[in-house]
Amino acid sequence: MKKNMRIIRLICAFSALSLLLCACGNVGNGSAGDNGRSNSSTENTQTAQPEPVSDDIVAPTQEPVSKETSLVIKGESDPTADTLTKLRPLEKVTYEVKDPNNSVGLSTKKCSHSHGPASGGKPHQTVVEFQKKFDKYSALTLDTKSDGKVLYLTFDCGYEYNNLSSKILDILKEKGVPAAFFCTLHHIKDQPELIARMINEGHIVGNHSTNHPSFAEINRTKMVREIEECENYLRENFGYAAKFFRFPAGEYNDSALDEINSMGYKSIFWSVAYADWDVKSPKGKDYAVKTVMARLHPGAVILLHSVSQDNADALGEIIDKARSEGYEFKALDEYNFS
Repeated sequence: MKKNMRIIRLICAFSALSLLLCACGNVGNGSAGDNGRSNSSTENTQTAQPEPVSDDIVAPTQEPVSKETSLVIKGESDPTADTLTKLRPLEKVTYEVKDPNNSVGLSTKKCSHSHGPASGGKPHQTVVEFQKKFDKYSALTLDTKSDGKVLYLTFDCGYEYNNLSSKILDILKEKGVPAAFFCTLHHIKDQPELIARMINEGHIVGNHSTNHPSFAEINRTKMVREIEECENYLRENFGYAAKFFRFPAGEYNDSALDEINSMGYKSIFWSVAYADWDVKSPKGKDYAVKTVMARLHPGAVILLHSVSQDNADALGEIIDKARSEGYEFKALDEYNFS
C-alpha cells in the first residue's frame, strides 16, 4: 500500500513538472499567455498594427487645413448660417510676424507705385521692370506668364458713393466678368450687404487693410495686425477670406513686400489706371472709355475706383470693346503666382 502511494506521488510530481515546463516554453516563444499579453518584441509589433485606423480618424481634421492653402477660402454653405453670405464662419487666424525688427536689413525706403501710361497695346517699361522685382515677393502688377490677351479687373473701395458699387456689380453680372474689390475694414463694416453680394456673385473681396495707413511708414508688426484684423472680420461675419492685398495709396517698400508675402498674401498692384478717384471732378463716360481703352495691353491689371460715376457709366462699354479686340477677363486666383 505504501509502495503504491509513492508511485502515485511520483506520477503527480512528474505531471506538475511537465505542465510548468510547457507554460515556460509558451512564454519564451511569444505565444499568447497571461490573458493574451506578452512582453516579447513580436507581440509589441502586433499590438502596433492599428495605426492605419488612427490615420483614418486624423484625416477629416486635416481637411480644413488643406482648404487654407487656397487663395480664396470659404466656409461651408449653410442656409441656417448667421451670415449674409450663408457661409459658415471661418476660424480666426493669428499670424506670426516673420521678422519684426527687419533683421535681414531689407530696404524701408518708401516707394510709390506710379508709372507712365501704357500705349500702343504695350505696358509702360517701368511696369515691366516692377514685375521683375515683384516676382520675388509673389506680387503682381503685370501678367507676363499667361498666353493671350488677358486682363484683370480690380476696384479700390474705401467708402460708398451714390450706390455706384451696386451699379458696377449689375454690369459685371450682366457681362459675366469677374473682378476683385479691395476693401478697407471700414467699408466692409459699413456695407455688409454689398460685400456679401460681391462674395455670393463670385468676385474676390481683397484686403485693403484696417485703417488704410501707409505701409511704408509702419513697422512689420503693425502691417501684420492691419491685415489680420480685416481678414478676421471677414472670416467671422462672412465666412470668407481672400489672400490678396493692395497697399493703401500704392505705398510700399521691400520690407513690407517681404512680410506680406510671408503671410501667404499676394500683393496686387496695377498697370492701367487714371485719375478717377476725385468724385468732384468727373470727366464723363466717353473720357473714361477712351482713356482706359488707350492703355490696355495683354496681362494688364486694371485699377478703377468704385466711387467714380465715370467708371460706372463706362464699364459696360469698356468690357465690350476690350472683348471685341480679343481680350479676356480673368480672376486674380487664375494667375500663376509660383
